[in-house]
Amino acid sequence: MKIAKPLLLVTTPVGVLGGLIEAYRLTGGLVILAAAMVTLLSVAAATVVLTVRREAAAGRTAGSMAPAGSVTAQMEKLT
Repeated sequence: MKIAKPLLLVTTPVGVLGGLIEAYRLTGGLVILAAAMVTLLSVAAATVVLTVRREAAAGRTAGSMAPAGSVTAQMEKLT
């Protein structure tokens, strides 16, 4: 994991940028569609991450008031 995480953090944006450059080279308008798709997926991922963090923070402040089978209660067991 020491090598994999930094490698992914570097190669992923480089690959996306390379893909956008190739989309521009292939057809100028295609880069607009590719950029829109990348933006949409980024917003969706960020929304999921923020929702999980918000629910985890609410679970920590509420204590053990969450039902035993809920995701928040399971996350509390892990931390």
